[in-house]
Amino acid sequence: MSDPTIEIRVYQDADAEQVVALWREDLFDPAPHNEPELALRLKLSVDRELLLVAIDAEKVIGTVMGGWDGHRGWIYSVGVRATHRRRGIGSQLVLRMEQLLRERGCLKINLQVRTSNLQVIAFYESLGFKQDAVVSLGKRLY
Repeated sequence: MSDPTIEIRVYQDADAEQVVALWREDLFDPAPHNEPELALRLKLSVDRELLLVAIDAEKVIGTVMGGWDGHRGWIYSVGVRATHRRRGIGSQLVLRMEQLLRERGCLKINLQVRTSNLQVIAFYESLGFKQDAVVSLGKRLY
């Protein structure tokens, strides 16, 4: 199911304030590396065309951020305002990012979801993602 009234497009500088507000409200994570202004600034310095927004009535109501290192693709920061959920917007964002990564030669996309977030895991599984038998490790450099 997709919503034909929603425009999915590459982020533009004029979207900054609304993207930050969306991430603050709907993707809140208190870790310093997830601070919205910092995350946006860092993303815009690398592959800014892999930051997409969903627009409804000239307002940012969703985002997806992608990454590509020449080997694997990554999907981050998929978020849709609560007022617009269950309309296929998240799926549209993910599928468009998949298309952009595929066009770059990407053969596999990774993403991370907290194990406790069963609803989001089910969302990604409905789009064909499968849980890999791996352990995700991280190291904070701050």
